Amino acid sequence: QVQLVESGGGLVQAGGSLRLSCAASGRTFSGNAMGWFRQAPGKEREFVAAITWSGGGTYYAESVKGRFTISKDNAKNTVYLQMISLKPEDTAMYHCAVRSSVGRIIDPEAYNYWGQGTQVTVSS
Repeated sequence: QVQLVESGGGLVQAGGSLRLSCAASGRTFSGNAMGWFRQAPGKEREFVAAITWSGGGTYYAESVKGRFTISKDNAKNTVYLQMISLKPEDTAMYHCAVRSSVGRIIDPEAYNYWGQGTQVTVSS
């Protein structure tokens, strides 16, 4: 069993920045990647970014490339999402997740553990 706790969300003006954190705890696990997903009211759940633990490879949705950066701290079992130049369309509930299954890195079905989410709201 793995527990994930997100933090860092909040209300910001367009053009502002936020840094989200996701701390993993519990039993040791064989997850091969951690990712961030978001969902806004009336919209489908959307892949945002992911990072592999073995090689540190990163993956980004086209909509956030150049603005969001995912990183990790292995000693803390923590992944971060640095977000800059935020836009109102970035407003959503952001969830982190651990990928322990085979499948596409952008597929939420490949992720086995999910955090409770942290709300990001960007005002115009």
